[in-house]
Amino acid sequence: MATDELSSKLNRRLQIEEGEHDPVALDEAHENGAHEKTATSSADSELGAKLQRRGELNEGVGEHQQPSMKVFNPYTEFKEFSRKQIKDMEKMFKQYDIEKDNFIDLMELKLMMEKLGAPQTHLGLKNMIKEVDEDFDGKLSFREFLLIFRKAAAGELAEDSGLHVLARLSEIDVSTEGVKGAKSFFEAKVQAINESNRFEAEIRQEQEDKKRQAEERKQRQAAFKELKSAFK
Repeated sequence: MATDELSSKLNRRLQIEEGEHDPVALDEAHENGAHEKTATSSADSELGAKLQRRGELNEGVGEHQQPSMKVFNPYTEFKEFSRKQIKDMEKMFKQYDIEKDNFIDLMELKLMMEKLGAPQTHLGLKNMIKEVDEDFDGKLSFREFLLIFRKAAAGELAEDSGLHVLARLSEIDVSTEGVKGAKSFFEAKVQAINESNRFEAEIRQEQEDKKRQAEERKQRQAAFKELKSAFK
């Protein structure tokens, strides 16, 4: 078998040298074909795995995978709230994030509702989380916590729901002036500009407050040194 194949190759080489046949890169073609076949097989296998997992999720067999973490900027995503409102919400979130893991779990939410004077049942707490739990991890991230106030401001929460009670008792004003209420494109553009100007004004105010506090601290230190030197 090997002798016949070798003889065939030698015979073909002689024919090519005599100009009877054009050279053909048989080995290269064979390798390319094998490579394409391997790549196609790999793609088919990956697609098959994805379809199988989707079927398992639809049937409730597989577990949901947590989506990849993305950079989250509350000031750009939740433009309907002022910087002060978002800072107040962040302060409240951190206050009840007892484990300091950047999440509020079921027990921490239970403590929060008790502190607010509106204790909930175990099922009620689970339903509260479920209503804004976008990644199905059974706890609240800061973004999902902000969604509570967005829904409250938009009137999307039932008055007897736990989330509505949380938003109402939090003492955080969630009145909105965002672009979502605009009736036309031009009104939306004007409101977007006003929104941008409002954020810039808030940032300037924060900077001025910090500068004023630093100046007052400097004056107190100078007065203390002067008083101290008077007793020497």
